[in-house]
Amino acid sequence: MTAARPGKNLKAELALFKRRRIRDEASHLFFRFGYEGTTIDAIADQLQVTKPFIYSYYKNKGEILYDIAEVGISVSLEALNKSLLSSGSHWDRLKLVVDQVARLIIENQEHIVVYLREEKNLEQGAARRVREKRSLFDHRLAELLTNGHAEGEFDVEDPVLTATTIGGMMSWVALWYQPGGSWSEAEIITHVIRSVARLVLPRAMPMSKNAAGKRPATP
Repeated sequence: MTAARPGKNLKAELALFKRRRIRDEASHLFFRFGYEGTTIDAIADQLQVTKPFIYSYYKNKGEILYDIAEVGISVSLEALNKSLLSSGSHWDRLKLVVDQVARLIIENQEHIVVYLREEKNLEQGAARRVREKRSLFDHRLAELLTNGHAEGEFDVEDPVLTATTIGGMMSWVALWYQPGGSWSEAEIITHVIRSVARLVLPRAMPMSKNAAGKRPATP
């Protein structure tokens, strides 16, 4: 088996870097001025490149929007999958999911906000692919809720609807979180975990004041 030539790897890495730079700059502009209020010319001007340079990596503005949306759901799905493989109770894993995904949502705030605001502008095929990944996220989270309910850890009537609610709760943070604002990242994540606990834990197992990091003991 022939090893990949270093030159080819470098070329691929450079191409990915350039696409990422275009995507990130476009995300800044979409975030500030909206998708419809941003042109390819504006993206090129910000990067100090030509329009043909942009078109050599993206066929149109819609493809850039799809790339931004895909990043947001992909990093969340990856964090979910890793958290589900962790040890501990179902509640331990659910807390880890919320913690890790919420952190990524805050870290990728602009991408998430752009996706939530501009989903309507995605091309039909691109929108379908993003929805499929989002649905996969909800259903894998629902499996965790279903298993936890079966073992008495959770009290959940509709696992898919509850999973969708939890996902929406986390995504919504991106729309109102402000770096340096009234609430720190840690405070927001703790609040979301406590809100999820009230949503899924049996009423006989209330959250204690410091229960964001611990599973409540059975009375």
